[in-house]
Amino acid sequence: MSKATSKATRDGFGKALVALGAENKDIVVLDADLCNSTRSEWFEQAYPERFLNVGIAEQNMVGIAAGMALSGKTAFACSFAGFLVNRAHDHIRISVCYNNADVKLVGTHAGIQIGEDGPTNQSITDIASMRSLPHMVVVQPCDVVEAAKAVKAVAAHKGPCYLRLTRNSVETTTDDATPFELGKGVVLRKAKAGADGTIVTFMASGATVPEALHAAEQLGEHVGVVNIHTIKPIDEALIKLCASHGPIVTIEDHSIYGGLGSAVAEVAASIGGIVHRIGITGFAQSGTGAELYDAYGLSAQRIAEQARKLIKKQ
Repeated sequence: MSKATSKATRDGFGKALVALGAENKDIVVLDADLCNSTRSEWFEQAYPERFLNVGIAEQNMVGIAAGMALSGKTAFACSFAGFLVNRAHDHIRISVCYNNADVKLVGTHAGIQIGEDGPTNQSITDIASMRSLPHMVVVQPCDVVEAAKAVKAVAAHKGPCYLRLTRNSVETTTDDATPFELGKGVVLRKAKAGADGTIVTFMASGATVPEALHAAEQLGEHVGVVNIHTIKPIDEALIKLCASHGPIVTIEDHSIYGGLGSAVAEVAASIGGIVHRIGITGFAQSGTGAELYDAYGLSAQRIAEQARKLIKKQ
């Protein structure tokens, strides 16, 4: 695992979007007056004629994006995750999903990692909202390198996509050679069976992936780590395989209700697999990202502590 790079996934999005704009003239980008923060500003600087700042009007933005998509464009609509998903949910449901419109919803500043902005800005239910919608693909890259790959993948996919990104820097855990395919999990740490033949699998997504890797290092060789960058459609085959070897522990900067943990449990249950969920269970407080990850059990040390207790109880 490389520690040479630590950047926000929104930076990978912004850079990749500019490159993609040069290749595909049908790409248009809309933002709800947060283009500097979402990094869509970089696209505006390169292709101002294909960029639209709609102001603080998320519902209008989604409606306009859907109309442009139905007219043959590939529309990227950007805002903070909490604002985009919550304020414009009905427009996403009807204008985008019902019409299966080629709109890519980009929610940055997701999860409690944003820290001091507090619970009003800490989006912890957006994955649950988006994965419940027909036709919607939900993607959460784990680092800046994977974010760039995710942008290309969702642009190539015809239909609604939700791309969930971080404001804060995240340690780089993948490289250019790491495979990326929508709907396919990536094994980042292979495990060796313990004395009883059991393998424990950490399944993480987004900013919790490096924390899961460091926690696994503390626990031993019998703990593997899988990066689930696509939460919908989820990699059912890989989940069933991991569940057949031992317990799965899901780790997410999101509510455990309806997020990654729920998605994994739904699949594992079909073969009687055991899933333990580590994530958010209520509104968080304000503090630095590191402080909140530690307080709410998402730091490497806290993940390792919880995993020991959960696995011991089974």
